[in-house]
This record gives sequence, C-alpha cells and structure tokens, in this order.
Amino acid sequence: MEKIIDENKQGESLVLEQKESNKRKLFIESYGCAMNFSDSEIVASIMSEQGFNTTKNLEEADLVLVNTCSIRDKAEQTVRKRLEKYNAVKRDINPKMKVGVLGCMAERLKTKFLEEEKIVDLVVGPDAYKDLPNLLAEVDEGRDAINVILSKEETYGDISPVRLNTNGVTALVSITRGCDNMCTFCVVPFTRGRERSRDPQSILEEVNDLWNKGYKEITLLGQNVDSFLWYGGGLKKDFEKASDMQKATAVNFSKLLELCAKAQPKMRIRFSTSNPQDLTLDVVQTMAKFQNICNHIHLPVQSGSNRILKEMNRLHTREEYFELIDNIRKIIPNCSISQDMIVGFPTETEADFQDTVSLMEYVKYNFGYMFTYSERPGTMAGRNMEDDVPEETKKRRLQDIVDLQRIHSEIRTKEHLNTVVEVLIEKESKKSNTQWSGSTPQNIVCVFPKDDYKIGEFVNVKVTDCTSATLIGEAIGLSENN
Repeated sequence: MEKIIDENKQGESLVLEQKESNKRKLFIESYGCAMNFSDSEIVASIMSEQGFNTTKNLEEADLVLVNTCSIRDKAEQTVRKRLEKYNAVKRDINPKMKVGVLGCMAERLKTKFLEEEKIVDLVVGPDAYKDLPNLLAEVDEGRDAINVILSKEETYGDISPVRLNTNGVTALVSITRGCDNMCTFCVVPFTRGRERSRDPQSILEEVNDLWNKGYKEITLLGQNVDSFLWYGGGLKKDFEKASDMQKATAVNFSKLLELCAKAQPKMRIRFSTSNPQDLTLDVVQTMAKFQNICNHIHLPVQSGSNRILKEMNRLHTREEYFELIDNIRKIIPNCSISQDMIVGFPTETEADFQDTVSLMEYVKYNFGYMFTYSERPGTMAGRNMEDDVPEETKKRRLQDIVDLQRIHSEIRTKEHLNTVVEVLIEKESKKSNTQWSGSTPQNIVCVFPKDDYKIGEFVNVKVTDCTSATLIGEAIGLSENN
C-alpha cells in the first residue's frame, strides 16, 4: 500500500531494443507498484544476456514472465486470470512455452504456485533475479524451479537496467529494497525482506548514465526512500553496530538527494515513497535548496484516527502528521502533497472514519490513492484481526473520500490558474494529437498546443484553464533548464 499503483500501467508488456544474436523470445508483463516495473527492467537486462529478446506477441514467446503484486486481493486475482490465458496459449498454440511468476506474489505463495497453478514452471522471489539463468536451465531440463530466498544484501546495484517501454524522458532509479516498518496491513516486509540501501556511487553512476542517454527526470524509488542509509553495506537495523568511521561517512537520504541534485543540476529529481515517521526536515530543507528537486511529496497516512493508526502499527500520530504537513508548507509553500488512504480497516468505527475525513479537510491533498481494506494472508492484521467492517460500509466510506478528494484536487489545481508553470514534455496528449502533455514540478499534468516544441524539452506554460486534475495552457517559451 506504500507504493503508487498506476492503474493505466497494469499488465503492460515490456519491449526493449532487439539484439540480432538473441534467438529466444521473452514476454514479460508487470502488475503492481513502480518498484515492480523497475524490477522488470532488471530482469529484462539479465535475460537479454541469456539470449532473449522481448516480444509483445504472447503466442511466439519461449518464456513468459509475470511480475506480480500482493498488495490487494484484486491484484492477485488478475494474475491468476492471466495464468489461465497463458495456459490456453500453451495448450492450444505453443506447447514449448515456459511460464514463470516473479515478485511479491511468488514470494508469498512459494511452492503453492507449482502445486496449484500447474502451468507455472518457475517461481522467483524479488531477491533472486540473478539466479534466473540457473533456474531456467533447470526448467529446460524439464524440472520445476523455485528460488524465493530473501537476501540481506541484494540491491541489484551492479546491474544496469534496460529501460522498457520508456518515453526516453523519465526513468525510475531504485535506491532501497525491502522495508522494516511492520505495518499490520502490509505484506511488503514478508515479500521483499529487510530494508537495505544501495551504494550511492552506483546510484550516481546510473543517474549520470541516464542523463548522457537523454533522460530529463528520474524518480528515486524505494518502499520507504526516506530511510535510505548507506554506511558501507548491510541492513539499516545494524547501523548501531557500525564503526565510528562508517557512522561519520554514512550517507542518509537527504545527503543522497543533494548528491544527485549536484551531479545533474538540469535533471529533475523526484522520489517515492515517503513514510511520515521517516521523513525528516533535513530532506524538506534539501528539496527547498535545489531547484531541480521537484516540489512534490507522496506522504501516505492511511488513516486519520489515532486509534486505527496504532492498530496499523503506523509509528506516527495524527498530530505528528499535521506538524509535518505544517513544516513542509512552511519550508516549501508551493509543495504538492499526495496521499494513500485505507478505509474499512478492522474495527474502524464511524468516528474513526470521520477522523480521516477531517484530516483530509485539514491537508487538502493535491491528489490521492484510496482503497478499501483488503485482508492479506500472512500480515499481522490478517493473522490477528477479524475483517469486521461490512463491505457496503467500506464502499460507502471509499466513495465519500474519493468525492472529497476530487473537490480538494480541484481547489489545488485552480491555485495554478493565471500562473506560469514549467512543464517537461513527456508525450502527446491522450485527447488531442495537436497538444503535448507533461508534468509540472508539483507532478500535475499540463497540456498545451504543440507549436514547435519537442518531447524532452522544458517549457514555460501560462495556465489559462484547468479540470480537477489537469492544467490547460499555452507555451510562452523554453525554460532555462534546457
């Protein structure tokens, strides 16, 4: 729940540059959060070295890999339906096809996948992608293969991800893996393991490489980016055992942000996702200091009720969250803030829900991602709490906050009317081939007439109109960042 799930990207099949020497075909599609899409790029890079070119044509694939999500039951059911589709293709068209399940669902279900889903030949957890060549050799010999061992070291910092289905403008850079925050509703600590950070040097090399390839914006990515901590390797929880020298030279998230901002001053830098108890003010101050760090923070709160926050094992209170919001607004007045929210968590009363409503009224988020509670097997809430809020109550509460968020989004978007915003052109507008679409530093979509501008350019746009979620305007010239 701590990662943004972009519903438009779910199930996207990924394609990269073809190598003439590669003779086998790989079909790979991803579900879930941005981290899964980033992981698929790592997997494609590994498989390219093993003689596989990607394809969008499922029927011709020698190997089909689906990168899975366990955050909601709906996500798992979608994957099961896809497996049925693969099964039909394998049975009727391509009997030599091999099928593998990657990611969080693989980690959660482990051998059950081989037993229940007879189609699956391969089960690979998020920390075992480097073992894919060995596992594939097992499959080629006619045996099922599985590796779901969670690592305390693996960060994939030494693998240069290929960029899949990219617009050539924006890219994801993974900086941490795993999570130590044991929120009771969340399956991530069980499917992605303990938190560990990547060597800052390898991150800077990746950022510089992306700039040299023409990318203009990166998103530093992790389940909980604010708790990034590099002291020479190892788990964050073991930092207290580090030597004095390691502690003195350690790099935290604020310092990493600064290093990236200085390395490429004209490259936009975003990050996701933040956790309220880990977002320290030095991070916000660093954002304010560098104009190329985007003024947007995704800050999941999950509930406005202190009682429910405690039941969720969120290590912050409503009041502490308000204080953090106030400090962000003080340091960066034009910072946009977005949320994740869960309604219908076990034992949530109407009073608890009204606390969520009043929290949203206080913050007035720019946008948000709202869900009804979905019990995940293996989580603390799944083991210890009864899912006791009726489905119709959950649905009503969800609709209430979705409607409220729409009102707040409109308020926030209208604040930009008659102002000039910088837009990074990412693609053609969905609604008109005569307009460009891109994002402002606040992560608000803006559309404007194409004129002679090109994808990848930073353009100053005068905002003349808006919808609840999109700015509409006219370009007045290139920004100084080109």
